[in-house]
Amino acid sequence: MSKKVTTPEVAEENTTAAATQDQGLSLNDITACVSIIDIVTKRGAFEGSEMADVGAVRNRLATFLAAAKAAQEESNPTTEAETPVNA
Repeated sequence: MSKKVTTPEVAEENTTAAATQDQGLSLNDITACVSIIDIVTKRGAFEGSEMADVGAVRNRLATFLAAAKAAQEESNPTTEAETPVNA
């Protein structure tokens, strides 16, 4: 029988690499945050004095998403003229 021995350094590198990959923030995460803010606002989760700050953060996130979407569309342009249509 052979026994696999893992050194602490290798195990630590694998854990660190996995943790780094799992900590990423995607555009879908930011979109979810905007949706959450909208939902909890409708449910009255914030006091009036907090609304300005919450609204400011929500607007910055929404502006960031719009800019990111525009940048993606510019880097991946697709037009209907390029797609052949079979009749």
